[in-house]
Amino acid sequence: MSVDKSDYSIAAAPSFIPSTRTGRMLAVFGPGLVVMLADTDVGSVITAGQSGVQWGYRLLLLQLALVPVLFMVQELTVRLGIFTGRGHGELIREHFGAFWAWVSVSNLGIAVIGALLTEFAGIAGVGEMYGVPRGVSLFLAAAALLSTVMTGSYRRVERVAIALGLFEFAFFVVAIAAHPLMADIARGAAAIPYANPDYLYLAAANIGAVIMPWMIFYQQSAIADKKLSPQHFNAARWDTAVGAVVTQLVMAAVLIACAATIGAKNPNASLSTVGAMSEALTPFLGLSMGRLVFGLGVMGAGLVAAIVASLALAWGVGEVAGYRHSLELHPLRARWFYGVYALCVVAGAVLVWAWPDLVSLNVGVQVMNALLLPLVLGFLIALAARALPEKRRLKGAYLWLMIAVCSLTTALGVFGGLQGAGLFGK
Repeated sequence: MSVDKSDYSIAAAPSFIPSTRTGRMLAVFGPGLVVMLADTDVGSVITAGQSGVQWGYRLLLLQLALVPVLFMVQELTVRLGIFTGRGHGELIREHFGAFWAWVSVSNLGIAVIGALLTEFAGIAGVGEMYGVPRGVSLFLAAAALLSTVMTGSYRRVERVAIALGLFEFAFFVVAIAAHPLMADIARGAAAIPYANPDYLYLAAANIGAVIMPWMIFYQQSAIADKKLSPQHFNAARWDTAVGAVVTQLVMAAVLIACAATIGAKNPNASLSTVGAMSEALTPFLGLSMGRLVFGLGVMGAGLVAAIVASLALAWGVGEVAGYRHSLELHPLRARWFYGVYALCVVAGAVLVWAWPDLVSLNVGVQVMNALLLPLVLGFLIALAARALPEKRRLKGAYLWLMIAVCSLTTALGVFGGLQGAGLFGK
């Protein structure tokens, strides 16, 4: 796909991007992969695990069906970030006014708080599996997150986030070790209890675990902060596509592993914590394997998601409030930006330390994300149809396809969440 330079006044390419096509693609990779690895966070892992335990493979097709939905949604953030050079909150303020910008950021703040509670609770759970006191593991995690970001370098943060996220590949080891039978997977995936409210509730949680407000804010702002221009558009889309496939395969791996082991032997098990999931898998995978593999996967998922969610809020508030908001600025030159990030990290760690039982909110947080989708996706589509240059604007058949896909996803998430919670007739 060629890029018309009239789309946007192209700034000079960042110095770290090579001139060769392959080198340019690899250098552009990052924002999409990071946000997708963060998408498979602790809450998502527990939601996928609980899905496999309660419903076997019946929610597996949903994981795969969400791949194109996830790509379509996040690809719009790529367009907006590249062809406007601005973050999500800044564009909402410019096109819809300060009131709606603050409403959107408030929505983001709620989602970030929920995410941080699940991430830090998961990290603390991994520590407790190895006898590390909750306070110690939370302190070490918060210190690592603060030191990673307080460098004044977007590239360094991106590299660390990707390295942490790669630990999630450990979940593929778990799925293989569970020895699932393909015949059982095919048979279970096809038997979908559409009318069961408990099934719909978990389906809503899985939808909410895939599309989250902080993902949209993060990827668009990261692309703007990385100073990607229209000539990098195709590579940035590939970055997003690869990330979408990887994150949903990780979710599918967790679901398959839990369905093939715990779900087959103890379908009434409740996996509200990482420790409970690891202990339940121990008889099937062995004590050392269960702890090590799940520990690595959850630590990677929790840390990368905590970075992404906290930065998303710091960027979002900065874009709406107007303070300096860039990882390329020294902390002393962007005090508010780094201050909001630090506040998110410290507050999340302190809350989980003070109220250990918050981990039980994991599935509920994902359902909450589903209930926030109408506002999140509504603004995203409106900006893509209004803020982009004419040639890159969302319009015609693709506009209506996006509206249909997002409306259906939103309706399923909201309906399933309300019905499962008993707020919408069963």
